[in-house]
Amino acid sequence: MLEHRIQTHFIESADLQYQAAEPLSKSIAAAIHAVLASVTSGGKVLACGSAGGVAPARYFAAQLVGRFERERPGLPALALEGDSTALVATADGLHEAPQVLARQVRALGQAGDVLLVLCPDGNAPQALEAVAAAHGRDMIVVALSGKGGGRMGAALRETDVHICVPHERLARIQEVHLLALHCICDGVDAQLLGEQEISS
Repeated sequence: MLEHRIQTHFIESADLQYQAAEPLSKSIAAAIHAVLASVTSGGKVLACGSAGGVAPARYFAAQLVGRFERERPGLPALALEGDSTALVATADGLHEAPQVLARQVRALGQAGDVLLVLCPDGNAPQALEAVAAAHGRDMIVVALSGKGGGRMGAALRETDVHICVPHERLARIQEVHLLALHCICDGVDAQLLGEQEISS
């Protein structure tokens, strides 16, 4: 019984990834171009997330600064802090919680930078405020969401990139988000270093 439940997770995840590959490929390609345009013209990527998006945002920034699958010079990227450490540094603590990412975007972001934000349900106040702050800095936003995009999807501009996973279950959305981040890393490397066969 337990083994069947586990297999169901694998099958459901694989089915979603297969179904989402074609509809998401255009927006993921647009995200690659946005990141590449920024980092090759003196800009940087600020990555952040809400709830289950925090760890993948940190992971993504680390892949850009370090390396993904091939050696290359580090790319300018920074993961913003959305946890208690950042809250303690603000004057009003929990009262400032929705602004904790936005304050960092306003302090660190410049025109031409990219804000990559992961918000699985599209409705987290911290993510929404970060998007607004990025727009105030003339930054491009690459937003990863699910569940139809929520309020964040509605807040994006035409020049932004929206990677919205067509699913309602958070675990499945987050799994596709991680795959999308890997695709962005691989795509940036391919553009910088040349195409390379994807090994199985």
